[in-house]
Amino acid sequence: MTRLVATDLDGTLLRADGTVSGATRRVLAAVEEAGVPVVFVTGRPLRWMTHLWEMVGAHGLAVAGNGAVVYDVAAGDVRRLHAVTRDVGLDVVAAIRAAVPGALFAVEDLAGIAIETARFKDDLTTRVGPLEEQWSDSVTKLLVRHDEAVADLPERVLAAVGDAVTVTWSMPGLVEISAAGVTKAAALGEVAADLGVDAVDALAFGDMPNDLPMLAWAGTSYAVANAHPTVLAAADHVAPSHEVDGVAQTLARLVRIGPDLL
Repeated sequence: MTRLVATDLDGTLLRADGTVSGATRRVLAAVEEAGVPVVFVTGRPLRWMTHLWEMVGAHGLAVAGNGAVVYDVAAGDVRRLHAVTRDVGLDVVAAIRAAVPGALFAVEDLAGIAIETARFKDDLTTRVGPLEEQWSDSVTKLLVRHDEAVADLPERVLAAVGDAVTVTWSMPGLVEISAAGVTKAAALGEVAADLGVDAVDALAFGDMPNDLPMLAWAGTSYAVANAHPTVLAAADHVAPSHEVDGVAQTLARLVRIGPDLL
């Protein structure tokens, strides 16, 4: 029996233009009304979630930053924060610099994003400068890019840092680094425990490698049809593409809330 739904956002619940269809909104609301919490589990930082909070149900919980943040929407407060510490983070930066010459860095924290150099190409920050000066106590992710297209950037970064941190990626050309042990699955497990739900009763949807731990944790997992090959191979089932509201289509069938909502 499904007692919890966990879904990634970009490439999974959201369409390619970042919107949520009316049908998906209606289905999510109906699932919540049926007594099944829907938890957003995303790599997005909190600052990219504001317009989506209205769709969080009465449970009011969401996971952001690839598991670094469990957020209580109703209270407007961070319930749990798993930060990358300064010492570990700067050691990791040094290791990556040595292994991947030309790597560019930024840090995401609860205040926003800080970039080391304007070459990182992020238009959403006014904080530019050495990472040693930018590192705060709430860094949720270290971000790595490269001036040139480096096809094996994730593999080279992972080889350089080992298990000192958690390395993943959700888009080409950008590597996301969280504190050791921080994954979507770990944070979702905390939320599920808060809600009194076991993993076997959870249903999860995803599309990219950073969703793999969450899909492995859940009792039932779905990759959307547009998912990365590794996700398609790992998931229990395949849902229709995010462009045709695959998550909503699947939920309408599994939770038995009625196809008239689509």
